[in-house]
Amino acid sequence: MSLSRLALACVCALTCIASLSQAAEVFVEAESFDNHGGWSLDTQFIQQMGSPYLLAHGIGKPVEDAVTVVELPEASKYRVWVRSIDWVARWDAEGSPGKFQLSLGGNDLETTFGTKGEDWTWHDGGVVELAKGENEIRLKDLTGFDGRCDCIYLTTELESTPPNDSSVLSPWRREQLQLPADRQTKSGYDLVVIGGGYSGMGAALSAARMGCKVALIQDRGVLGGNGSSEVRVWAMGNIRRGKYPRIGEIVEEFADKATKSPGTFEEFGDAEKKALVRAEPNIDLMLNHFAYGVSMHDAPADAPKRIESVALLNTRTGEDLSVAGKWFVDGTGHGWIGKWAGADHEMEEKGRMGMSNMWRWDEATSPTSFPDTPWALDLTMEDFPYPRDHHGQWFWESGFDKDPIGEAEAIRDWNLRAVYGAFNAMKNGDGAADHENAYLSWVAYVGGPRESIRLMGDVVLTQDDVISKREFDDGCVPSTWSIDLHYPKKEYADKFADNPFISVAVHDRRVDRSYGYPVPYRCFYSRNVENLFMAGRCISVTHEALGTVRVMKTCGMMGEVVGKAASICTANQCDPAEVYHRYLPELKELLELPGKARRATSTAPIEIPNDAMDRATSVGPSTGLAPSTLGGLVVDDSDAKRSGNWTLGEGLKPYVHSGYRYASANSNSTIQFEASPKTSQTYQLRLYSVGHDNRSSKTTVTVAREGSDPMTQVVDQRQVRSEPWIDLGKFDLQAGTPVTVTMSTKGADGFVHADAIVWVGID
Repeated sequence: MSLSRLALACVCALTCIASLSQAAEVFVEAESFDNHGGWSLDTQFIQQMGSPYLLAHGIGKPVEDAVTVVELPEASKYRVWVRSIDWVARWDAEGSPGKFQLSLGGNDLETTFGTKGEDWTWHDGGVVELAKGENEIRLKDLTGFDGRCDCIYLTTELESTPPNDSSVLSPWRREQLQLPADRQTKSGYDLVVIGGGYSGMGAALSAARMGCKVALIQDRGVLGGNGSSEVRVWAMGNIRRGKYPRIGEIVEEFADKATKSPGTFEEFGDAEKKALVRAEPNIDLMLNHFAYGVSMHDAPADAPKRIESVALLNTRTGEDLSVAGKWFVDGTGHGWIGKWAGADHEMEEKGRMGMSNMWRWDEATSPTSFPDTPWALDLTMEDFPYPRDHHGQWFWESGFDKDPIGEAEAIRDWNLRAVYGAFNAMKNGDGAADHENAYLSWVAYVGGPRESIRLMGDVVLTQDDVISKREFDDGCVPSTWSIDLHYPKKEYADKFADNPFISVAVHDRRVDRSYGYPVPYRCFYSRNVENLFMAGRCISVTHEALGTVRVMKTCGMMGEVVGKAASICTANQCDPAEVYHRYLPELKELLELPGKARRATSTAPIEIPNDAMDRATSVGPSTGLAPSTLGGLVVDDSDAKRSGNWTLGEGLKPYVHSGYRYASANSNSTIQFEASPKTSQTYQLRLYSVGHDNRSSKTTVTVAREGSDPMTQVVDQRQVRSEPWIDLGKFDLQAGTPVTVTMSTKGADGFVHADAIVWVGID
């Protein structure tokens, strides 16, 4: 292997011989190994411990060796240092599950690593004699239980100790990596999006299709965030509905198809997500790049704050660079970019939601074994809910009152101790008799966080705003998830009161789950960093309101709105707040465009491709009879005016569009279908209603027209008919004159069924 290839891989040999320092040094970043083997690249905790690292996540079986080759400048004795951690030592747990060995030049070192330090530290591997030239290094996992290696340092200065600096790209590490004093800068971007989850993808795709030059930065090798194969949280939240039912069409292009959570690897379509983003010529996709800081424009202290660029660490090569742009999107979920930029922000002191690491077990055709885990949580089968359908689901969650950023690695590791402790109870404890053939098939080592920093905008949305349907003129993203807040589940919390690992969801269901509550645009930009957007779970809401907006499809729609707003900023050279104050009508026009609409630049003509999706109605895309096929003027229940208590149903088919409504006989409910025909003629009135035994046989229907007395009739909704409608007769209607059809539960003897009415013109 050539020396230039080694440098490219960031295996840096620094020769300081003779007249310099009389010492030779070689510094090797574990993530830059030529072959990671079975070790995984973990980039989640760079902010806490300073670097990406390799993780031996074998769920109880040692993983394949990670291998690389280094060029030693001279034959000599070298002291070996390995930066690692005993990941259970912070709890004084018995044993060290993350043990691994190092092989140098074909020889295994006697030292076992991963056995020292409750924090990341240098572990002395002793002195070895090594030959000049190419030497192979191997990381040899001994347990399969999450051993971790940050980097390796070899030095002929046998008495020296490397500094244990946990800052990202510390001065010593920069020197070892031979990084230039001035980092390379990439520029020319209209919009820089940090975070490749649903919100970041939505923002990048939306902005690019509206003519912006976009950089999309993601710290991992896959897109989707919590909705990737690494975390496997299925995407929730209804899309394509509300005031702007075109919003959500982009999300639908990349959303997972999982039927359970956690789903399977294939259901999350990592490759398809990358292909969709890379197909956009206006997007520069930067995977495996971690944003670790921001640079601000020089300005007086009392001037508005503006971000100039973000500093990035290439998590594979160690390269240091910055990306400059005009506008930025914090889609990190944690609000890091905003916090570093000095944006106003909040974080709950107590009662925060935690992080989940889901898991799955399966059954082999013959007995299996699982190592004892004395370092895991000491659990019996009564200490956790039995994994339904072999799935450890979303409620395997901890870290409720822990620091979701500073203690993130400890929260993840506690979750791992809980999972391994539970499976140990199943295999080696009081559940062994029932799980002879069981084996762990998947455990998420990438955590799924729910709550941390929230960045404050010109509107801070509250729970009362959502449930009272407070109207904002810039309301745009439909939030349909209930206000869903997580707390430790009491029946499992007592044994581990300091950090419970099973949660319960407490729902406030007063959210309109069909139409959705329109979250205002002013929640999507910072009130004091003038070129910063935000999308996802770090937007401007209270802790309670976060419970409804935080689900992934809703976050993705936020990104779509932000991307369109960014194109207005680009076209008019204005900032996000000005979009609301000066260009809100223009934004609303863009929100009416199909998700696949595009233009080459932010001022070019907009083109609508032939494969654009059909526009959904205010309660979502059609799953039943398409209104366009019914041969008349259709008024769906989703567009009717309702009073009383109507329940959305989908069980009786066929129905029109996306469902129907039903109300009980004693609910004092009404529903009004209003229409204005375009032509004057005779129309047949059809009431779409599928017969069923529990429906009313005495449903009152009234037709009211201007200039005519109301006509009331009683219809039987129990009777099963060959057609899915009831013929209510013929009516002469005048063009432009409103006509109202009202259904009432008064006098009903069962559920009143309201689906749609259709006025069919008669020649």
